[in-house]
Amino acid sequence: QVQLVESGGGLVQPGGSLRLSCAASGSIFRINGMSWHRQAPGKERELVAVITSTGTTKYADYVKGRFTISRDNTKNTVYLQMNSLEPEDTAVYYCNADLVEGIIFRARSYWGQGTQVTVSS
Repeated sequence: QVQLVESGGGLVQPGGSLRLSCAASGSIFRINGMSWHRQAPGKERELVAVITSTGTTKYADYVKGRFTISRDNTKNTVYLQMNSLEPEDTAVYYCNADLVEGIIFRARSYWGQGTQVTVSS
C-alpha cells in the first residue's frame, strides 16, 4: 500500500508565499511523474505543474513565473513553491504520483488527501 501525505497549506495574504510538500511512502519500486493539481469551490480539478523523474517540468499558464515544482527522489517527495500568490489561487491542492509498486510491480496512480490554500487579506 502506498500513501501520499501533503503538508504546507494555510492562509496567506495576497503577494505572499507558501511551500507545499508531498511525501510518498509504502511499497514503492519507482516513481515516474509527480504533479500538483488544484480544485477551487464549484470548479473542476485542474493541473498546476508536473515534473518527470529526470526533472523536466511543465506549468499551467496561470502559474508560470510564480510557482516552482521540484522533487527529491531520495525522499520520494515533491514540492511546490508558490510565490506572488493571488486570491484566485485559493483552492485545495492535491499531489499525484504515477509509480510502480514494489513486490508486485504494478503501475498505479496515487493521490494525496489535499491541503487547503487560502489567499486573502
